[in-house]
Amino acid sequence: MTATFSAIELVVHDLPASLAFYRRLGLDIPADADQTPHVEFEFPGGLRLLWDTVETIRSFTPDWTEPAGGHRIGLAFDCGTAADVDTLFDEFTGGGYTGRKKPWDAPWGQRYATVDDPDGNPVDLFAALTP
Repeated sequence: MTATFSAIELVVHDLPASLAFYRRLGLDIPADADQTPHVEFEFPGGLRLLWDTVETIRSFTPDWTEPAGGHRIGLAFDCGTAADVDTLFDEFTGGGYTGRKKPWDAPWGQRYATVDDPDGNPVDLFAALTP
C-alpha cells in the first residue's frame, strides 16, 4: 500500500473570515460554505485545502488544544508576477490583514511577501523575478 498526499487542513476560529481571506487569493469557494462546519476546495490536480472549525475538531477530539509558540502551518501562493505580489500584499494589508513581511526580492530569484490569515497562519505570496 502507498499513501497518497491529498489534502491540507486548517483549523479555524471564524470560518467565514477565513474563507473570505482565501477567496481574495482567488479560490472560488461558494458563499453558502460560510454556513457549514467543514469546507473543501479542490485545486487543479486534485490537492484539496480543507477548513474545519475548532468546534468541529473538538466534536470528535474533545481534548484538542491549539498549538502554542508558533504558527500551525504555512501556505504559499504563486501570484504570477512580481508586481502582482506587491499589489496583492497592499490589498490584504489595506483590507485590515496583518502583513508579516513586506514584499522583498529573495536571493533565490523570487519576489516574496507574507500576510497572516485570520487565524495567524502565514501565507506567502511569491512570483519569479523574471518572467
